[in-house]
Amino acid sequence: MKKIFIVFISVIFSLVIITSCKKFLELDPPYTQDAENYFQNEQEYFRALTGAYDLLQGMFVSYWIGDIASDNTIAGGESVTDTEGLHQIDNMTHGAVNNELRNLMRWNYCGISRCNFILEPKENEINFASKATILAEAKFLRAFYYFELVKVFGDMPLIINKRIGNDEVLSSIRNPASEVYDQIEKDLNEAIVILSYKSESSHSGIKGRVDRGAAQALLGKVYLYQNEWSNANFIFSDLINSGNYSLASNYNTMFLKSNENNSETVFDVEYSDGEGGGYNCLICLEGNLTPGYQGIRAYEGAVYGDGNSYNLPTQDLFSSFEYQDPRRDVTCLNLDNFISSNSAGSTYSIGGGGHTGFYNNKYIKSKAEMSGLGDNDLTSGVNYRVIRYADVLLMAAESSNRLGYDTVALEYLNLVRSRVSLPLKTFQTNENLYEDILKERRSELSCEGHRFFDLVRTGKAADVIPGFVIGKHELFPIPQDEIDLAGGNWSQNPGY
Repeated sequence: MKKIFIVFISVIFSLVIITSCKKFLELDPPYTQDAENYFQNEQEYFRALTGAYDLLQGMFVSYWIGDIASDNTIAGGESVTDTEGLHQIDNMTHGAVNNELRNLMRWNYCGISRCNFILEPKENEINFASKATILAEAKFLRAFYYFELVKVFGDMPLIINKRIGNDEVLSSIRNPASEVYDQIEKDLNEAIVILSYKSESSHSGIKGRVDRGAAQALLGKVYLYQNEWSNANFIFSDLINSGNYSLASNYNTMFLKSNENNSETVFDVEYSDGEGGGYNCLICLEGNLTPGYQGIRAYEGAVYGDGNSYNLPTQDLFSSFEYQDPRRDVTCLNLDNFISSNSAGSTYSIGGGGHTGFYNNKYIKSKAEMSGLGDNDLTSGVNYRVIRYADVLLMAAESSNRLGYDTVALEYLNLVRSRVSLPLKTFQTNENLYEDILKERRSELSCEGHRFFDLVRTGKAADVIPGFVIGKHELFPIPQDEIDLAGGNWSQNPGY
């Protein structure tokens, strides 16, 4: 059984952790079961951890925003009023009333609350062999959810080691981003001490559970986002020198279901082939909805399944790839060219939300991978690749370059380029190498949710994103509903 970990939650535990998926952490009744009478054995800890992993299913929102807000993709879809929040983000007209941003905040705090449920002090603590590992995984997940929040919204209420209910929301304030980052780093460093690499791990047979490498990679990224080059470089070097990861040999098959959990996988969100939810509860889905949302609208043909035509690559992205870079066609499906060359007679329609002629080929519905799915519209079993080893190498190249270690930076950069048989870069000035590294990140990681955040953290967003306002659009607005639910204690971000 492939995806056992983040999908199935018992009915009993669903009642336990109903914390906050109705309104932002608004509970009625507050709790149906408390930590003192629930955590009585290893199985109950494991169920609680399963529930904490489950909120990773909401990663698709951050993933979409990371490209739609950038120059990589447009929102697309049926119309500009269908999933209006994505179109607002696309046009840099988003404000405090935006369902996509609200979902991102709610779901990540729901994940944090579930982690806190595991980590909060308990009156009657029990011990068992795997407990330290379970707690370390919960700390990783809490760090991950907080990182998703702080990179999007900046200052965030920092609530740890207790479940988040009405009282916590009403009494909380937005902690400075620096404090949130400090907690993220603390959680990850503590997790790293406990976790082992999958090659050494007693839980290596359960796909989707994080290991030492995932915690190191996330910690390095957290340092990178704060321009802490020395810390980032140290942790990336340790991860690379561990020898536990390598680039997959064939980029063309990187995003296929059949090539999941390969040597390049550092951290994936695992999905099942089940349904579980629907349009009214996307977070309830057990499968990955992204391929369907990004698929070809009303497609009729032998190769692909139909979809909703969201998150469409731009001509600018297509043209940014170097000549004969195979990653271009893996990333951007030029549908008309594909039909004329490979699938004569296939038809599709164009949605009113925008059309570029390109579709995201990394996560797209293919008929070969749709066989036996319970819901071909919303459900796919394809994993979302959150952190790949190529990402680690390029982050290591960037941190090395910023420290002046250009020979090492060049080595890491060329490892990524050699995998796709591109000409190797030769030694050059520090700043020119820096620009090459950033360009390589776009080519290697396009349509994987990184681009907007890369542009913001490197100060380049205003140069390439139409409508981007310096001093405003580096962060997204705090959803007004959440400000209201917090009794007005939360300030709004500048410019909104």
